[in-house]
Amino acid sequence: MSFLIVLAALCFLMFVAYRGYSVILFAPIAALGAVLLTDPSLVAPMFTGLFMDKMVGFLKLYFPVFLLGAVFGKLIEISGFSKAIVKATIAVVGAQRAMLSIVLVCALLTYGGVSLFVVVFAVYPFAAELFRQSDIPKRLIPGTIALGAFTFTMDALPGTPQIQNIIPASFFGTTAWAAPVLGTLGGVFILGVGLAYLEWRRRKALAAGEGYGDAATLVNEPASFAGGRLANPLIAILPLVLVGVSNKLFTGLIPRFYGQTHEFVPAVIGTPAPVVQEVSKVAAIWAVEGALLVGIATVLAFAWKPVIASFAEGTKSAIGGALLASMNTASEYGFGAVIAALPGFLVVANALSAIPNPLVNEAVTVTALAGITGSASGGMSIALAAMAETFIANANAAGIPMEVMHRVAAMASGGMDTLPHNGAVITLLAVTGLTHRQAYKDVFAITLVKTLAVFVVIGVFYATGWV
Repeated sequence: MSFLIVLAALCFLMFVAYRGYSVILFAPIAALGAVLLTDPSLVAPMFTGLFMDKMVGFLKLYFPVFLLGAVFGKLIEISGFSKAIVKATIAVVGAQRAMLSIVLVCALLTYGGVSLFVVVFAVYPFAAELFRQSDIPKRLIPGTIALGAFTFTMDALPGTPQIQNIIPASFFGTTAWAAPVLGTLGGVFILGVGLAYLEWRRRKALAAGEGYGDAATLVNEPASFAGGRLANPLIAILPLVLVGVSNKLFTGLIPRFYGQTHEFVPAVIGTPAPVVQEVSKVAAIWAVEGALLVGIATVLAFAWKPVIASFAEGTKSAIGGALLASMNTASEYGFGAVIAALPGFLVVANALSAIPNPLVNEAVTVTALAGITGSASGGMSIALAAMAETFIANANAAGIPMEVMHRVAAMASGGMDTLPHNGAVITLLAVTGLTHRQAYKDVFAITLVKTLAVFVVIGVFYATGWV
């Protein structure tokens, strides 16, 4: 019964998200409904002590990233830089390869360490422009961005700095470069199959006579560039490049400057206690925020006139979008925390541990828990915290290197996590102005490709012994 309660809460939230209802409203309803059916006395304590605590904690850490990412994306749009990049892209790769262009830009940004959420805000303006000029249906944009940002550069390619590739290192004693051959092969599989699927969808739409969409009904369309001559493409892409480079530099410099912890005494009346900040926990977030400020400053420096003319109205819509996206994701985060604290969740975890093969056991456990919680990093953290010792013991008994365990766990976390209630998916759809019914089908197809890639990698390891 406890398992059925968890399953019902998950299915209910996926259903309402797919139907277009607000996750901000229904995530707590779904979570607390599950608590009510499990132990009614825990509804109020769970809501305040767990759901709201996790929700507010997420906003405290990540809202500035959402805000700066949204403003950066809006400035890329109103400066005309997105249009300049699109024009150059069409000239180089051709209008028919618009999806490849977007996938590669997303991949470069995420592999450079830029947050997945920031990539959505930054890439959407010129994705919309490129798809419009190429007359590709707008509904294919979320699937295209998902392939570029949420898959192979998130956790498959060795060395990626995304958190999904970092978490396993602390459990298996490995590094971000674990299993480079398997990770690269997995990444190539995802990219190849994903692009083939998207191209098939584009050709099918073309054959049906479907274009970008009716301008009168589309939502969150980037504003038309109101300036004169477009910027040089190299200048237009410079802010995106600087965001990636600055993020990398700040990631190394911030811990050196502040040390492991930093404290200060607030300048207020009385004798307040010093405020102590654990820098190691926020250095990556500070680095992203600093990089986005560099990107914003670069856009302002090279396109002051067109930006300042639309800055007030443009940033209002960007801030509104950032608030909605961050609240959606934070609500999902609170939902996942509550579900993970219920007895039914333990039933799932214990049942998954019965799978005999160590790699398949790890892959299924991690991707299942990521799907239930709606979070790749959250599901993987829960799975490894509870079962890492078992995974390691089984792997040692079977002669499986820890590097392979690392890569399988990382890739599995980004498999079924992108179900309809996933925060990144909801953010992606909100930013692009599309609904689950319009665009989720393609995101789910990419999810299946990503999940399949994990088992392809496992098969390659057993067939060849490559690491």
